[in-house]
Amino acid sequence: MITPNEFKSGVLIKFKDGIYQVLSYSRSRTAQRRARVVAKLRNIKTGVLIEESFESEAKFDEVERERKKAQFLYHDHIGYHFMDTSTYEQFALSEEQLGDSALYLSDGLEIDVSYMEGLPVSVEPSMFIVMEVKETEPNFRGDTAAGGGKPAKLATGLVVTVPFFVKVGDKIKIDTRTNTYVERA
Repeated sequence: MITPNEFKSGVLIKFKDGIYQVLSYSRSRTAQRRARVVAKLRNIKTGVLIEESFESEAKFDEVERERKKAQFLYHDHIGYHFMDTSTYEQFALSEEQLGDSALYLSDGLEIDVSYMEGLPVSVEPSMFIVMEVKETEPNFRGDTAAGGGKPAKLATGLVVTVPFFVKVGDKIKIDTRTNTYVERA
């Protein structure tokens, strides 16, 4: 059993009629009231996002899952295709199952896949990923590394704010938890 006070991003819980993954959460407490947790949840099977408010004492069944390493192969009209690195078995996940994680997938990337009841249900990108900048505005005289930033479109379509000195073709490190630039790679 797990309470909303123990929520972490990525935890799977049984809620209502299905299994949901906790994407984000925040705790709040008002005067003379019990603490509440507001969580953004994604249904594992349908991909539907919901936002729910829970009493901090509520109890949920935590879903057991197995994690395995897999390699991203390609994307087509069926979905995103992966290969289990231990058994070489291939499988596909839909865009709804991946959610925002699809923006971090590049050919050959090794990633953790969560299995529930023997079936792959979601992917968990590593905390930091290196990607190449495909589009960004050119630098101009007077730009400094200390202030501001500019948008940069990466190879997968993800847009992040980068410092002015980053150019097209540079490889940069991205924090996948916050979609932010960390450093040049």
